[in-house]
Amino acid sequence: MFNQLRLSLARKRRRMTAKALAEAAGVAPLTITRLEKGENQPDEETVQALAKALDYPVEFFSQDDPETVDVDAASFRSLSKMSAKERDAAIAAGALGLQLSNWIEDRFDLPEANLPDLSQETDPEAASRYLRHIWAIGNRPVGNLIALLEAQGIRVLALSENTASVDAFSFWRDAKPYVFLNTFKTAERSRFDAAHELGHLVLHRHGGRHQSKNAEREADHFASAFLMPADDVKAHFPRGANISLILNGKRRWRVSAMALAYRLRQLGKLSDWQYKNVCVELSRRGFRKSEPGGIERETSSVLKKVLVHLWNDRTTKADIATDLGIPFDELEGLIGFLVANESAPTMRSLTLASDNKSEA
Repeated sequence: MFNQLRLSLARKRRRMTAKALAEAAGVAPLTITRLEKGENQPDEETVQALAKALDYPVEFFSQDDPETVDVDAASFRSLSKMSAKERDAAIAAGALGLQLSNWIEDRFDLPEANLPDLSQETDPEAASRYLRHIWAIGNRPVGNLIALLEAQGIRVLALSENTASVDAFSFWRDAKPYVFLNTFKTAERSRFDAAHELGHLVLHRHGGRHQSKNAEREADHFASAFLMPADDVKAHFPRGANISLILNGKRRWRVSAMALAYRLRQLGKLSDWQYKNVCVELSRRGFRKSEPGGIERETSSVLKKVLVHLWNDRTTKADIATDLGIPFDELEGLIGFLVANESAPTMRSLTLASDNKSEA
């Protein structure tokens, strides 16, 4: 049977209106509307036309209902700046991400979530210290943040949205935390986005779209404190830090120069006047829109291990996409930069049996 929910998902993922899809598929706009409402069942020729227009495999449209991501349960950093198309496309990516994550967990044992519910904590600084204590990382800088999140049971996937409006989002599903990160920003800012979403997961676990007006500010404060612990920053900076010290310090904590400057003002190491002058100079050097001499983008430890194991069993990324019934570009978009240093072999074969589970 044709699944109308999957038609809607694919259309939104491709950022197409019903009218645009109808024109591309050579059908009437009313046909798309009726199909998405489940009022009609399309003939084989129509399904072929829709699949071609959306560049999705025909098999995708006959699968079970997709797991949907409720926009009210997802924490978007820039929800007010998004267009409806951008929001719907990101949410659709989340649904495909859940499908991929379930596929992986059918074959591999992933870490259980180790995140306390800190929704009653009113101080993001204290929440950050407590989480660092729970994870036994003290005050030292975090190396690969993505690998740390994965080790604590957070499922991290990529977003291939070529827009600054959709930088990251997170949500809980069946007691499992998910974070989706866009590649549009610099590696430092993407890292801050990951810490920001971590803040939402522990501070606003039950808030979603209707969380407090201060939620974004609290998540930013949490991210800043988590990546740049107060005691460590104070130990490395005198009062009135200069540009040279900031540029050296950003490499220690692997953050943007602007984020470090803001943290220094927050901790009383820069006065308002000094902070303003520092920002002017950093902007003049190009640090407001980019990150000269920046760090390498962080990658996933879990996904790399999964792919290596699958490749050893002659299963390629193309095989995974085929088994999921999704376009190869959608799979690449979900793992993208997270496994950017890996190269898949060209051989193809059957995927692992569902009962052949391995530890990732």
